[in-house]
Amino acid sequence: MKLAESPRVDKLYCAPGNGGISRYAQCFDVKATDIDGMVALAKQLKADMVVVAPDDPLVLGMVDALNAEGFITFGPDKAAAIIEGSKVFSKNLMKKYGIPTAGYEVFTDSASAIAYLKEQNSYPAVIKADGLALGKGVIIAQNEEEAVNAVHSMIDDRQFGESSSRVVIEEYLTGPEVSVLSFTDGNIVVPMVSSMDHKRAFDNDEGLNTGGMGTVAPNPYYTEGVAEKCMETIFLPTINAMKAEGRTFKGCLYFGLMITPKGPKVIEYNCRFGDPETQVVLPLLDGDLCDIFESVYNGTLSQTQIGWKDESAACVVMASGGYPLSYKKGIEMNGMDENGQVENSFVYHAGTKYENGKFYTNGGRVIGVTSTAETLEKALEKSYASVAKIDFEGAHFRHDIGKRALAALK
Repeated sequence: MKLAESPRVDKLYCAPGNGGISRYAQCFDVKATDIDGMVALAKQLKADMVVVAPDDPLVLGMVDALNAEGFITFGPDKAAAIIEGSKVFSKNLMKKYGIPTAGYEVFTDSASAIAYLKEQNSYPAVIKADGLALGKGVIIAQNEEEAVNAVHSMIDDRQFGESSSRVVIEEYLTGPEVSVLSFTDGNIVVPMVSSMDHKRAFDNDEGLNTGGMGTVAPNPYYTEGVAEKCMETIFLPTINAMKAEGRTFKGCLYFGLMITPKGPKVIEYNCRFGDPETQVVLPLLDGDLCDIFESVYNGTLSQTQIGWKDESAACVVMASGGYPLSYKKGIEMNGMDENGQVENSFVYHAGTKYENGKFYTNGGRVIGVTSTAETLEKALEKSYASVAKIDFEGAHFRHDIGKRALAALK
């Protein structure tokens, strides 16, 4: 939607798209990982700019293929996208360049991993699949039994395919979590408004990790002092480290941070805009996103004006019953008007389809209901009022999005 607001954008295309974006962009049935198909589509449409958004095509090298055909692109190339595509790479990068992160070890066989867990005997323990796993490749084991089961399921049972052929076991960090998306052209890094994600499936941070059940922005724990420390010890060192490795990163780099008693540390990197963080960050952007994307491509980000509105934003995700495990698809949704909007809020579609004038569920996280207001409390009130108007069988959402942020503001 932020691109649609740009006066420079006359026409938007999306592949493969979903029920919501089809109201704003012409959609084409090309899989997100179909590199040849996407390049052919870009040629057919004579696209002026191609934004590669998801992690899979970035890690597979879609930007490289588009650049080879002369397209202006937004997103990192394959060499740089590895910062998300391999947790082993990113952890080793941080160790090599002194970027603060949790202590860790890497394993390729379950016996060694389990022996290490028993030797450490420290819980909770964090167990991560090396590769991409749809945001579900992280297990926070509360005891030895859970840890051993996680190792077996990842390495031996290949729970996430080849993505879990290697696992990272790392120390459990404590403190407030902060998400910071940033624009970078490989020379400078421009952090966006901070946000707070809510990863667990159920209220009170219970249940399995998900791709995110809601977000608020800005994050009250991301103070001016923390921001300065992050720029000095994490943001710039990461950009410089990637350049030194011959993997210059150009695009959107996401920093998942923990504000520990010893200062901010990196939990993870993403090589793209992540949802639902993006759904609360970009509505607060005061600037032309098309201009920013172009300046990242051209390496002229330092010459581009980027501002932020003095407001707050809140997003509540409505998910399918059973998510993040098994869930039904194709359930009719009620309470949506023809634009996919409800009063006072905007509905971002993640897993929907639009057929015969009706919206149906088509994924685990179905929609993200986002509102902006002068205060976080008012933004949350608007989002939950909007959620109350939308319904589908088995609909599930958390009732405590923003609760910790509100407490921190008092």
